[in-house]
Amino acid sequence: MRVGVLTGGGDCPGLNAVIRAVVRRGMHDHGFEFLGYRDGWRGPLEGVTMPLDVETCRGILPRGGTILGSSRTNPFSVERGVERIKQTLADDGVDALVAIGGEDTLGVATKLAELGVDVVGVPKTIDNDLSGTDFTFGFDTAVNIATEAIDRLHTTAESHHRVLVVEVMGRHAGWIALHAGMAGGASAILIPEQPFDIERVCAFVETRFESEYAPIIVVSEGAVPVEGGEMTLTSGEKDAFGHVRLGGIGDRLASEIEERTGKEARAVVLGHIQRGGTPTAFDRWLATRFGLHAADAVADGEFGTMMALRGTDIVRVPLAEGTGELKTVSPEEYAEAQVFFG
Repeated sequence: MRVGVLTGGGDCPGLNAVIRAVVRRGMHDHGFEFLGYRDGWRGPLEGVTMPLDVETCRGILPRGGTILGSSRTNPFSVERGVERIKQTLADDGVDALVAIGGEDTLGVATKLAELGVDVVGVPKTIDNDLSGTDFTFGFDTAVNIATEAIDRLHTTAESHHRVLVVEVMGRHAGWIALHAGMAGGASAILIPEQPFDIERVCAFVETRFESEYAPIIVVSEGAVPVEGGEMTLTSGEKDAFGHVRLGGIGDRLASEIEERTGKEARAVVLGHIQRGGTPTAFDRWLATRFGLHAADAVADGEFGTMMALRGTDIVRVPLAEGTGELKTVSPEEYAEAQVFFG
């Protein structure tokens, strides 16, 4: 059997670990031959490929990013996109496809599976917002990077008696902000699931200064205020999946805090730093296990499925279960963090 592999969407620590595990298990245990498709769904759309075997994958386990490249190409927004993908797979002699990606990439995989393409999915997103799995790889790395940044910012905030607003990724789900904010001892954590009251945030700032410590506010890029509750946009442009570019809530919040409290406030936007660099041990472990089980799913003919972590087990769930709805922070989970606000 010849198997194609692609990585789509935003890059993420752990992608190379999945590729390595899929290839190693597939070649050694199932006798598969592999073909790498470059730059997400653009690869099978345009026939852009690279060799993929054990030698190609040597040394990539600790590397961030993806040796296959990535993009946000959406074949369903391209004329005859599905037909072109099917034709490319046939021309390349590819019998099955392993798609590694997040909501958008696996959403495409779900539709292709319904249209007869033999595809297995591996969930990837630093936002940890895919339902069906307890965790996605890349999330732990992002949280650790954000937590380290918060730890460092505490010292400079206290030295200058300054409010620091740390903006982290999280379009619709506040998992990174919640975990990093709790781990970093934030004075407040603002997430998309819970619109925030700016007056209350300012009260937390004042309380923190009264204790002779400087406040750190952690905010997801998709967080919105109760009043005028709209996401802050970098621009009105949309990508191939219809997503606008978010950004600027940190600066907006810092400006409001400074105006309302008279305390000096600055914003720090972590941005793509959260995506880059070496994956943590947990993400390498999870990504490797996802890859091993994805190769087994292909061997078993379990197409239209996605690998998922349930407790400590890797299980197969329908692709539609992973992409049907986003996994968001519940009020109960947010309430745990609120104990430490102020």
